[in-house]
Amino acid sequence: MAQVMNPLDANPSGNVHGGSIMKLIDTVAGAVARRHTRTNVVTASIDRLDFHSPVFIGDFLTLKASLNMVGRTSMEVGVRVETENLATGDVRHTASAYVTMVALGDDSKPIEVPPLILETEEEIRRNREAKARRRMRLEERKKEKACQDNYDNCIL
Repeated sequence: MAQVMNPLDANPSGNVHGGSIMKLIDTVAGAVARRHTRTNVVTASIDRLDFHSPVFIGDFLTLKASLNMVGRTSMEVGVRVETENLATGDVRHTASAYVTMVALGDDSKPIEVPPLILETEEEIRRNREAKARRRMRLEERKKEKACQDNYDNCIL
C-alpha cells in the first residue's frame, strides 16, 4: 500500500502524526488478514510499533505487510513502513509493527482461520519469531491478570 502524505496528516510544522501512520498500518494489516481469511477481521492488538525516522508532508509512504503466523482465530501481520522523499529519492525505514487480527463470522464472533502454508526460509523464520512473540504476549497477560486479581502477585 502506498500514499503521499498530505497537510491533513501533519502538525503545523509539517511532521506527519504518528496516529496517521498507525491508521495506515492498521489498514494494510486488515487487508492482508482479510485476503487470507476472506471474511471480516478486526484488530486485537498492535505490538512493537516502533518509529525510526520522521515523515513529512509530501513524503511517499510505502507499507509492506506479511502474514507471519496463524492461530485458531487470530493472525499476526508484520508491517514495515518506508518513506521516500520524492524530491531526492532518499528512502528511509520509518516504522515497524506487529498487528494481531481476529477473523469474525457473520455473527461478529471469532471464527477459525485457514492454516498458513510456509514455503520459504523467510516465511519459516517469520513464523518462528511470531510464535515467540505470541508466547511472550500470553505470559504478559497472565502476569497482568495476576496483578489485577491481587496486588501482592505483581512482579516488578
